[in-house]
Amino acid sequence: MSLAALDRSTQRNLGKLFSAQALGGSSAPIILSIGGLVGQTLTPDPALATLPVSLYGIGVAVSMIPVSLLMKNAGRKIAYLTGTLLCVLAALLATTAIVNASFWLFCAALGLAGFYGACVQNYRFAASDLVPASHKPNAISLIMLGGLAAAVIGPQTVYWTQNTWASAPFAGSFIGQAILALLAIPILLSLKLPPSHEADVNGDARPLWQIAKSPGFITAALAGTVSYALMSFIMTAAPIAMVHQGHSAGDATLGIQWHILAMFGPSFFTGKLIARFGARWITALGLMLLFTSAVTAMSGMEMIHFWGSLILLGLGWNFGFIGATTLLTHTYQPSEKSKVQALNDLLVFGTVAAASLGAGRQFNLYGWYELNLITFPVIAVTLLLLVALPWWQKNSQKPLL
Repeated sequence: MSLAALDRSTQRNLGKLFSAQALGGSSAPIILSIGGLVGQTLTPDPALATLPVSLYGIGVAVSMIPVSLLMKNAGRKIAYLTGTLLCVLAALLATTAIVNASFWLFCAALGLAGFYGACVQNYRFAASDLVPASHKPNAISLIMLGGLAAAVIGPQTVYWTQNTWASAPFAGSFIGQAILALLAIPILLSLKLPPSHEADVNGDARPLWQIAKSPGFITAALAGTVSYALMSFIMTAAPIAMVHQGHSAGDATLGIQWHILAMFGPSFFTGKLIARFGARWITALGLMLLFTSAVTAMSGMEMIHFWGSLILLGLGWNFGFIGATTLLTHTYQPSEKSKVQALNDLLVFGTVAAASLGAGRQFNLYGWYELNLITFPVIAVTLLLLVALPWWQKNSQKPLL
């Protein structure tokens, strides 16, 4: 159903969340596109090059519970504003680390930025909570569509600022990250969201373990985790692999931009596809696109292979992650939403952090071809669960979807 049918207040809040996603979402591509390259220049051990990016992912994961608790006790707006201010601090620390050639300070800065990443990831749930069930896929897609703007804003910020500080390449890019976070503050201040704790104190909530062992949650959480983790695993190593093959850092940055455009561009119609074909099948389509991305990456080392693989990787993430998020919203009652959303994102981004850390090591030990080969069995298992979900739920004592 069209979001135009919603009342004006809800539409305005969705629009503000879209804008906040566009600005806040640009922080991740800045970190992901140059974090490994900066790490490579600051550490003598090539295996640690992607550690800063991994610590960003770890920061996102470990911040999920604190962000959830802060939202529950102080409201979403306070949590989001806190994340924005911490991002400004993290960006300034990253700039200082580059200027002073401090690898470990750079790692700490990117880890701190993860708190903002956790807040930005919650925007999709805030949008989902604003609308009736029939509008949830479109509301989630709209917020994720804000990432389309971020796909331009983030990499272009890097592209135009990477050499503004002659003696410290990429330091200017993190100053740009701080400015983008500051621009999000007035938008977040104007948000009018219902207190996130209202639904949590009304109604009987099941124990978290009971929800977590249900077929619906297991399948949705696994599909979301696999979609995001495999995307991060390949994308983190891609810029390093491109430079290793003789392509320029600029080519690598533009490749990441095309990848992020592919990640969020389909959000124009992903919600409609989910409404028509079902979240389960769109999630499965995303996983098949991830499979095709790996095949393309293994086909050669020319620019077309890298960029083609990254584009397919982005498309697969979009369908897989938005589809899995929609599946997840059907696994809990309003009184259970905070803890289930936090658990899901803890699983997703904890795995993402491990994947990005493993990417650097796997690339240095085995190479680009073998890195992509790892994705096949993971995709196969997840697809099997998606296909078997109706049977599993039918034979479960308490089907949830």
